[in-house]
Amino acid sequence: MSAAERVPEAPHVREGGVGGAPAAVGVLGGGRMGAGIAHAFLLAGSRVTVVERDADAADAAGRRVRDAVAVSIERGTADETAGAYDARFATSTEVGDFAACELVVEAVPEELALKADALTRVEAVLAPDAALATNTSSISIDELAALLDRPHRFLGMHFFNPVPASALVELVRGHSTDATLAVEAQSWVQAIGKTPIVVADAPGFASSRLGVALGLEAIRMLEAGVASAEDIDRAMTLGYKHPVGPLRLTDLVGLDVRLGIAEYLASTLGERFEPPALLRRMVAEGRLGRKSGEGFYLWDAP
Repeated sequence: MSAAERVPEAPHVREGGVGGAPAAVGVLGGGRMGAGIAHAFLLAGSRVTVVERDADAADAAGRRVRDAVAVSIERGTADETAGAYDARFATSTEVGDFAACELVVEAVPEELALKADALTRVEAVLAPDAALATNTSSISIDELAALLDRPHRFLGMHFFNPVPASALVELVRGHSTDATLAVEAQSWVQAIGKTPIVVADAPGFASSRLGVALGLEAIRMLEAGVASAEDIDRAMTLGYKHPVGPLRLTDLVGLDVRLGIAEYLASTLGERFEPPALLRRMVAEGRLGRKSGEGFYLWDAP
């Protein structure tokens, strides 16, 4: 295991302008991903409301978003003052506060039952023509859509971590997703300064399926003693020009998140996605990557 170190941030992507962004956006869940999504739309000119499970979580989400805005202002990638952004930003504990939103993005943890409950509660308060999206990285859009009254206004919007530095958003069309919604979603993604790709609903979509396959094989290689974590990662960053190695990326994503996705893909696509014993053991021991301070690498305290 390497000495404690901090991974440099990826180059910051300049946020988009007002044109094309929904006037009012809601985000359900204000953790690292949810706060990043809220930050992106806020800087693109939208009014943004983040809803969390309780007052403490809502306060924490508000701090995450405001801190991200402050960093953008400091870097010169934001066009307004902190006060102007704050005037368009709110946190809440009530999904009813999403009623006026044109788009709501669900960003709760990657658990089917949790997402299903969250999406049905949100849809109940939205206008009939509002769009509802899930930030899932692997769960079937069609499976979630089957629980909704308006599946034609539902799609996947898979953002990547960390959101401010990531250039990609994977848009996932279910069988019922309206073609016009997919077009709208592409314009929203472009408005926040990112590039959309559109994929059909399939286990793991495009990004997670490929990324997890590489990550799991890297863990198997480490488990078998083929090479150290550092050298496995160097093989991909230096030999294949990947911006970050698969083991370091697993630390950034979270070993528990990777395990959950792998288990889902194994159940749908077969044993080639079966999680290695090393991954299961590390998650059981609480070595989850950057968020716990230790994974395949050591990290500064979260």
